Parts: sequence; structure tokens; C-alpha cells
Amino acid sequence: MLEILNPLLADTSLWVYFGLFIAGIAAFIISTISGGGGALLLIPLTSWLIGTVNAPPVINLGTFIGRPVRLFLFWKDIDWQLVRYYAPSAIIGAGLAGLIFSKLDAHWIQLAVGVFLVSTLLQYRFGKIDKTFNMPKVGFIPLGFIVALVSTLVGGLGPIMNPFYMNVGLQKEDLIATKTANAFIVGFAQIGSYSFFGILTGKLWLFGLALGLGATLGNVIGKRFLANMSVRQFRAALIALMVISGIIMIYNNWQLVL
Repeated sequence: MLEILNPLLADTSLWVYFGLFIAGIAAFIISTISGGGGALLLIPLTSWLIGTVNAPPVINLGTFIGRPVRLFLFWKDIDWQLVRYYAPSAIIGAGLAGLIFSKLDAHWIQLAVGVFLVSTLLQYRFGKIDKTFNMPKVGFIPLGFIVALVSTLVGGLGPIMNPFYMNVGLQKEDLIATKTANAFIVGFAQIGSYSFFGILTGKLWLFGLALGLGATLGNVIGKRFLANMSVRQFRAALIALMVISGIIMIYNNWQLVL
């Protein structure tokens, strides 16, 4: 069925796999040194290479494949208490989203998220402060459910979790490590859902593998850059990514909600 939807799947040249591999490297170097957002960065190029209809499952599979290496690289920095708060409710949210058809206007949701991300530039005073509110760890229980539910329904919310991780006191390695652990656990539910409903079939698995291998290499290279960054430089990169992601979301959605 997917081959009918996208002719590229029926006759795929090596340059498509190579393009996905290079995209994975670039996106996850940037993602590692700026606290996430790799999937959001991959959307335009992946959609161009394999078609918009095929991009979401391939991106999710590719990022899922790349996460074990990042987990290994940052294992000692994971805040496991925060994972215990976040992951169970997030799995429930992701699973529930796979069972329902949302009639909500996803463009309004992404527009609101975009405005929130752009506002972090002022919230953190251009990176001069490290926290804007006190975020209790127990707050990640409802947050995990809501973010996983909504992001699964609308196809991703970008680095929406970063401000909450920052405000619970995570910085640099521990932020990336904990965020990766949470995403990896929830990823099992997402990939399982794609497979169960027959969305991940045929060459999409090969596309995801090519992207995932690139993401794996990007994680290794990105960690080397991260080791040479100060906390303030990391925070500045994190805020820059959130603002850029927010601008992209606003640009892509504001005309569709008017």
C-alpha cells in the first residue's frame, strides 16, 4: 500500500539511503549539543527524500535506532528518579493516542507550542539565567501523559520538554541523558504501534535503518563537541534551538488556523 502511495519506494536509488544517513549524522550532532530536536530537524529533508506520508514512521524508527548509543554514552548521567515519574504515564499517553482519532485542530496545538518555545528566549533572558520556575519531579507524571498523547496525535512537538527539564535542574549531560532514556522507553510503544497497524513495512525499515545509523554516528560526534562546551554555552544552544523550532512551527501553522 505504501509503495502505491509513494513511487519512490518502488525504485529507490542509493542516494536516498545516503541522504538519510547524512541527514541523521547532521541532525543528531546538532541535537546532542543543543538538547534535542533532532526529529524536528529531519522532517523537511526526510519528507523530500521519501515523501511526506512516509516521513513520520521513518523518523521515529531512525531516532529509536540511534538512542541506544546515546544511552550508552550518557548512561551515568541519567536521572532515574525522573524517568520513573515520566515514562509510565507517557507510555499510557502514547498508547491511548494510537487508539483514538483526534478531531482537534492540530495546527492550533502546534501554533501554541511554537509561541511557547519562542517565549523561552525572554523567559531565560537570552540564556543568562538557568531556571524560570521551580518544576517538581512529581509534575512529570501528568506532563509525560499529556506530552506523549498530544505529540503522538499531532506528529511531534519539537523540544517542548526542554524548559521543564531545565527548570527541574538538569543541565548538559544529565538533561540529554534523562530525556533520551524517557524517549527510548516511550519509543517502544510508538514503534510497536506503527508495526501493529502495518505502517512500518518493506523499505521503510531500510530507510529507518539508514537514518538510524547516521543518528548513531551523529550522537558519538556530538558528545565530543558537548564535552568542550560550558554550561552557559549549552544553555544558549538549547534556547536557540527552542526558538528556531518555535519559529518553524509558527510559520508552518499560522496561515492554516486563520
